[in-house]
Amino acid sequence: VQLQASGGGLVQAGGSLKLTCSASGRSLDDFTIGWFRQAPGKEREGLSSIYFNDGRTLLVGSAKGRFTISRDKANNTVYLEMNSLKPEDTAVYSCAAYLGRGPYLTTVLYDYWGQGTQVTVSS
Repeated sequence: VQLQASGGGLVQAGGSLKLTCSASGRSLDDFTIGWFRQAPGKEREGLSSIYFNDGRTLLVGSAKGRFTISRDKANNTVYLEMNSLKPEDTAVYSCAAYLGRGPYLTTVLYDYWGQGTQVTVSS
């Protein structure tokens, strides 16, 4: 499966963005899809994941209360809606997938990674 993240951009603090993870090559039905981010000089951080088949979700840390993950089965797509953005949310955001039940955010599980999309939040 091939993944592509899109929807990043420049937004003011307090604003919102909706990221899209588009998949091609095969259905995501048996996959868990996760969203991760990495800021310059920092380690990759897991944010949220969804088991595509039944829609169960996991949100951790910075994502709780501000981000929402969802999926569109018809379009084989996963979204990450981000609200109340802060300058510290500035990072490259990537989506990834692994074949199996979830949702988990353990990075080593993820076999498929898409190119990221830059999110910049200005103060």
